Amino acid sequence: MNYYELIGWVGAASYLVSYFLLSINKLRHNSITYQAMNVLGGLFLVICAYDTKDKPNLFTNLVWMCIGVVALISIVKKRRR
Repeated sequence: MNYYELIGWVGAASYLVSYFLLSINKLRHNSITYQAMNVLGGLFLVICAYDTKDKPNLFTNLVWMCIGVVALISIVKKRRR
């Protein structure tokens, strides 16, 4: 297993753990932790997909990551008010 694949597995685990914690009400959709785990997972899966030249996977995870970044910015702005 190379470093890119390991990074991909960590990204997949981040997605799955965040969704599991959301599903059992340990995290909320508007929590920084949940969104940060999605951004991190997306970034790591983008890195892995780039290495393997898996363009559909790269695109999907890049968009997912961007959605998480927008959500994080929104959460932080609301908390500052």
